[in-house]
Amino acid sequence: MREHLERIIRDFGANSGTIHRMGADGQLHLTASVGIPEQVLRIVAVIPVGKGMAGLAAERREPVSVCNLQTDTSGDVRPGAKATGMEGAIALPMFAGDQVAGVLGIANRDPRTFTAEETERLLDEGRRLAALANFAVN
Repeated sequence: MREHLERIIRDFGANSGTIHRMGADGQLHLTASVGIPEQVLRIVAVIPVGKGMAGLAAERREPVSVCNLQTDTSGDVRPGAKATGMEGAIALPMFAGDQVAGVLGIANRDPRTFTAEETERLLDEGRRLAALANFAVN
């Protein structure tokens, strides 16, 4: 998974990323990461659906994006995300059929707004990753 995440980060000109898989317990479990500080990895190892950007993307079944994690006031960004030092970020549900099988997230060191086209491409990447890794929810 890590090599696929590295390619996505490169293709989208991002600096870091994560892939979480939906577990049988209904929570998101970290499967791969690139460029995430060790102290943040401990915080995001398991994410409840509905908490933080990844959890909200899974709950809402749609992308959650912020231009700047550091100054965001939407309530969607948790302290762990701010601790990455990143600014522009997006978390997208990874669909296996019509089920949310996981969440793909990428981020940039600078403010960034992901375009509608980039968002669609990332959703497609998530579908491919879910199929590739057989992320079907057990």
